[in-house]
Amino acid sequence: MLNIQSIHKPSVPEASAVLLAVLGIISVSIIGVGAVPHIPIILSLFFLMVYGLIRKVKFREMEKGMIAGAQGGLGAILLFFFIGLLVSSWLISGTIPTLMFYGFEFVTPHYFYAIAFLLTSLSGVAIGSSLTTAATIGVALIGIGEAMGLSMAITAGAIVSGAFFGDKMSPLSDTTNLASSIVKVDLFTHIRNMAWTTVPAFIITLIVFGVLSPGTSKVDLAQLDALQEGLMQTGLIHWYSLVPLVLLVVLIVYKTPALFTLAITIAASVFLSFFHGTLKVNELFQVLFEGFTSKTGVESVDSLLTRGGVNSMMFTISLVILSLSLGGLLFKLGIIPALLHKVSAIIQSERRTILSTALSAIGINVVVGEQYLSILLTGEAFQSQYKKLGLHPKTLSRTLEDAGTVVNPLVPWSVCGIFLTDVLGVSTMEYLPFAVFCLISPVITILYGFTGWTIEKEPKENNAAISNS
Repeated sequence: MLNIQSIHKPSVPEASAVLLAVLGIISVSIIGVGAVPHIPIILSLFFLMVYGLIRKVKFREMEKGMIAGAQGGLGAILLFFFIGLLVSSWLISGTIPTLMFYGFEFVTPHYFYAIAFLLTSLSGVAIGSSLTTAATIGVALIGIGEAMGLSMAITAGAIVSGAFFGDKMSPLSDTTNLASSIVKVDLFTHIRNMAWTTVPAFIITLIVFGVLSPGTSKVDLAQLDALQEGLMQTGLIHWYSLVPLVLLVVLIVYKTPALFTLAITIAASVFLSFFHGTLKVNELFQVLFEGFTSKTGVESVDSLLTRGGVNSMMFTISLVILSLSLGGLLFKLGIIPALLHKVSAIIQSERRTILSTALSAIGINVVVGEQYLSILLTGEAFQSQYKKLGLHPKTLSRTLEDAGTVVNPLVPWSVCGIFLTDVLGVSTMEYLPFAVFCLISPVITILYGFTGWTIEKEPKENNAAISNS
């Protein structure tokens, strides 16, 4: 959106009022009415169009701004299509079920909170969805914790921490793909860079839950046994099902481009599915588009494994298109440029820029309660400032995830906060003090910003290319 030329130049107070009105429309609709984000964004587009017409901006110019904004998300949209295919292919090849099955083997009553954190972390990375992890494996762990007489708040905190670690670091995650695409950073470059902040946060969280764990051994693991039995009933548990995961890791190590990596892994997974599958070619295509449907009869397993496919990404893709169209219109009407010009005069240093990015992502989560918008709006707003300071865009994408993705479950009225409270039976305010990973991730990224550690500059040739383009 940085190449979108503003057609109107509002004053800072006017731009602030318009942006607050847009955020008000979205926050009231999502938090107050419980609407999905799409409709509030469309209402905001209507509002901005009316504002533009009042300011004598031609509708054709506003339309160009919206189209230009949406075009900026084509890279993310392509990745989302491939992610939908990858999830389906990993299900029919048995990769995800096999990871889940062997992951359950590590669950013991000793150090239960730490084990819950580790298991949900593994599941989150394999599945790529924090909410699915919490609604399936998380619910089983809550039941075990309750049977042991342990703290539900700490158990829920461990589940939320692990689920969002997995979501944050998984190449299957929509937020991870969104954060990398919005600032035009290779997906696996983004994930490797996140490791600098995420690994320390993971280690600290694991130690905390290890200390908090009671070490008791009197517990019935029937729920996890039932999950393992259900996974066995799929007929998808095989050692060779882990080959696609190994292949993915190898391709990442060799820095293969994200789309090519995903394509190769999808092809390998589909090939493996014929070793144990009963799908015909026409059924295979249907699964790749519509997603895999598990029919074991074990509700928790079927809920866990019924997912994937191109069609499953349409909610996210449509939201990305609408959000970027909104951003394009805000740029075209000069709203964001006017505010950025004011902000850039204040935040001249790298420290203040990274701090402002983190606080903006957190603020949008609190005001709007939507993690996608916290990534999209903040990412678009701060790209020019990072370029101005010569900061590598992967620093921006990392900050968006550290302060955007993982903060959403800490907000009681957010999409994630409401969902987690419902499925885990523990209120957001109860588990919040124990969602250690989600609490310390923003702190670490801000700390790195102040110390300058792992904060890379963009290569001069890239800056020259940008200035010449």
